[in-house]
Amino acid sequence: MVQQIQDFVLTFSSILWEALPFIVLGAVVAGFLEELLPQQLITRFLPRHAVPAVVIGGLLGLVFPMCECGIVVVMRRLLRKGLPLSCCVAYMLAGPILNVIVLLSTYVAFDLHGYAWQMIGFRAGLGFLVACLTGLAVHAVEQKHGVKALLKPLALPPAAKGLKMAGDEEEEKAERKSVWTRISNISETALHDFIDITVFLILGAILAAVAKMYITPDEIARLSADQPMLAIPAMMGLAVLMCLCSEADAFVAASFTEMTFAAKLSFLVLGPMLDLKLLMMYTRVFRPRLIAVIVTCVVTQVLAYTMIVHFAGVNPQSALSRSGTPAPVATQGK
Repeated sequence: MVQQIQDFVLTFSSILWEALPFIVLGAVVAGFLEELLPQQLITRFLPRHAVPAVVIGGLLGLVFPMCECGIVVVMRRLLRKGLPLSCCVAYMLAGPILNVIVLLSTYVAFDLHGYAWQMIGFRAGLGFLVACLTGLAVHAVEQKHGVKALLKPLALPPAAKGLKMAGDEEEEKAERKSVWTRISNISETALHDFIDITVFLILGAILAAVAKMYITPDEIARLSADQPMLAIPAMMGLAVLMCLCSEADAFVAASFTEMTFAAKLSFLVLGPMLDLKLLMMYTRVFRPRLIAVIVTCVVTQVLAYTMIVHFAGVNPQSALSRSGTPAPVATQGK
């Protein structure tokens, strides 16, 4: 019993302390966006057609690089600034993968295994595809039910609430604010978002810690070894439970040396899009209908695409073994 309590505390604290710096960063970025980003700039920048707009949303991670721990608060502020819901969902899902730091960590993690570029290509490509198609699905649902049926009041843009959009005269007045007034507004927004989202982060970390007390990575590995067809869904389930930051999850995936390439890929694509802490954070922004759409689209696509990769015989690590390249040997500290 004592050991279980210690494991719970260790897991909970590791998830919390790993995510908090990025929550703070996301809250600060959200504060700057709320204070300094003109609403009309977004509407002028985006194409009117849904497909190119969603594609641009999926690529926003290259402009606002955030991991999944902090991207929710940034996404909520972009929603309030008038960025279409479908674009925000695409950014929220693809951003933590199409992140220079994440792609670099993926390269470092798999470089010793000899297929770093293949993993980067498949991870970024599938992540972008899943995000864009999910964004288009959200657009279709929004067209049917309306944005008010999908978003919580705190995430609704002013136009959806029936408020007057900011005009040129108001923007000119905003530009005359003193530096200290702007800093005060940024700080107030950042503090509000940090407290609001951190509550749900804590709840998600508690759920993840409880789940990991009963399901361990070793059990997942044994199950997948006995039932190879379960390797992909097992790794997807593990990604949901472990709640890893996307900037560190590649090292965990690379440690599963016996897993197939497709199974590791499913872990690296699904994890930044969906885990227990993210589910709790989504409830602060999205209504249940939208959460169900996002979860269904993401899980179905990741499972389908990685199964296709598996049955297509894409397995660089197996090819390296056949070519006689020695597999990396894990060393233990003395």
